Amino acid sequence: MVEHLEFVKNYTDLSTDRGFQFEFTCARCESGYRTTFKPSLTGKLSGALDTASSLFGGFLSQAANISDRVHSAAWERAHDENFTEAVKEIKPYFIQCPRCNAWVCREKCWNKKKGLCKDCAPDLGVEMAAAQASKSVEEVWAHAAMAEEDKKLGTEYWREGITATCPNCEKPLAANAKFCPECGFALKPKDKCPHCGSKILPDAKFCGECGQKL
Repeated sequence: MVEHLEFVKNYTDLSTDRGFQFEFTCARCESGYRTTFKPSLTGKLSGALDTASSLFGGFLSQAANISDRVHSAAWERAHDENFTEAVKEIKPYFIQCPRCNAWVCREKCWNKKKGLCKDCAPDLGVEMAAAQASKSVEEVWAHAAMAEEDKKLGTEYWREGITATCPNCEKPLAANAKFCPECGFALKPKDKCPHCGSKILPDAKFCGECGQKL
């Protein structure tokens, strides 16, 4: 039975006579994921015969010529087998979007919550931060209706500073998050002293009114 391979478009073949290696690329961010190098047995045999023929000549040279023809067919078979294994090795790092059919990397370009790639279902936190920076809020929502869980992100939240990634660990953030879900970093520090209630500066270490350590 012929095995049909998936995910065979966005890749670069780095194989040589000495072995097999492939690099697969995310269709969205173009990050490359390289497979483990697998030595070629036919390449080793051919190299050994080439060395022997240069030393002894004669029948070993003829054997090397014959080996080239055998090597070509054997190498192609080995190449196909190694490519199949490479697809299996790298496939867990990628996922195919059911909407646009693109193969994207799970780490950066997949929206787990929506079950789509981030081109089809962008991170709202990232889009909102970009919209706030460019003062083009309307463009974010122009062609998409908000999901029920996102309706709380109304206009009253746009006046707050929205951050797309955690300033501490640089991981993507959910929209209007108060703490980073990855490292726990406080994204919205308190603006009032917990001791006297006076207003404090964002980076203050002590309250300017009562001296309380913050």
